[in-house]
Amino acid sequence: MKNLFGFVLGLVTLTLMAGCAVLLRSQEQATVAIEDGYGPNPKLPPPNPTWLPTVNIAKADPWPEGTKPTAAAGLAVNEFAGDLDHPRWLHVLPNGDILVAESNKPPKPDQGFSIRGWVMGLMQGQAGAEVPSANRITLLRDRDGDGVAEVHSAFLEGLNSPFGMALLDGKLYVANTDAIVAFPYQDGTTQIKAPAEKIADLPGGPINHHWTKDIIASKDRSKLFATVGSNSNVGENGMENEKNRAVVLEIDLQTRRTRLFASGLRNPNGLSWNPETGDLWVAVNERDEIGSDLVPDYMTSVKGGGFYGWPYSYYGQHIDERVQPQKPELVARAIVPDYALGPHTASLGLTFNEADLFGPGFRNGAFIGQHGSWNRVPRSGYKVIFVPFDRGKPSGPPQDILTGFLSSDDKAYGRPVGVAIDRQGALLVADDVGNKVWRVSPSR
Repeated sequence: MKNLFGFVLGLVTLTLMAGCAVLLRSQEQATVAIEDGYGPNPKLPPPNPTWLPTVNIAKADPWPEGTKPTAAAGLAVNEFAGDLDHPRWLHVLPNGDILVAESNKPPKPDQGFSIRGWVMGLMQGQAGAEVPSANRITLLRDRDGDGVAEVHSAFLEGLNSPFGMALLDGKLYVANTDAIVAFPYQDGTTQIKAPAEKIADLPGGPINHHWTKDIIASKDRSKLFATVGSNSNVGENGMENEKNRAVVLEIDLQTRRTRLFASGLRNPNGLSWNPETGDLWVAVNERDEIGSDLVPDYMTSVKGGGFYGWPYSYYGQHIDERVQPQKPELVARAIVPDYALGPHTASLGLTFNEADLFGPGFRNGAFIGQHGSWNRVPRSGYKVIFVPFDRGKPSGPPQDILTGFLSSDDKAYGRPVGVAIDRQGALLVADDVGNKVWRVSPSR
């Protein structure tokens, strides 16, 4: 009887999902070209909310044997490492070793049944986002310099949904979902078994809507900056649950004190230092469910004390009417982001290129990993792009660097997340659905 009930329930669910997909596709889709959602002045049409959110997720499907993403003309891509478990984030060590955080969101406490939560869980499962977290950082080593890692070592285990990493002064700092912890590090080691030293708490459960936390060290090595995403889409879980959320925090490593550095950043990730200006930049995922054209994700310089709009407004003073009560005094000083990265592209990874391998046209520009949309028709993201910079500012349209993550029959072979530049100057890309790290370099 239980199996029969489960079968019937599943059949009904699939029928409803299929029906909703057809209905939503006929009622709501993008009206602005995706190219117009990029750059310093993206097109922002009026909001177009629907009774049910647009859901358009590519079903995860493993890379067929012998296939790989498509590199841009003049570039080549190869598998740097495979057989990973949901690789999300990358860190390059001084000796050239690569650390990869194999991670996913932590399990949530039972909060009761809801139709919305149930359906979203099914959809995210289709997208490959519901796998248990390995809670591990793996070390990858390319011994012979051929662009392929021969060594895979379980470097750190027993973590709690780890993501960002930073190394300074003999300590490796790891951003778990609820705290920054540190471990002693010696150059060349392939495994750490020392206990974790807690440095600072970070906002975690029980909601923990955006669980990823990235970190980066200040230039003077005295502080860490940490990203914390919002606990909701637009504050619907109550602003009391958004304390120190949708922010970049600053942690003093000597006093262990935490202070708010910048706010109003819905889901910031990909902290990176601009090599020409010295400014801190970050990639930010903007809000959902007001149409396929809104709101573009973005990258921006992060100003100390700056407010960037969430949840009350977007792109400066564009009010989000769903959020009540409003705070006009905050909206009045909301900073307009520097560069839009397309609506719903889920731009997570960001790294500036200071190496020379790709040539002068790539020098000091930014590589961005776009994980891919769920709330847009047609889909957006599912690729890695490059944005050129000149004198510390974006200076042109984005260029596709790595595509082909979507198959011809609309499956997702992979979804790019973290990006990093290796010691040779090549680009590394973490693919959390394909369970690989790809390496991009100039073709020979």
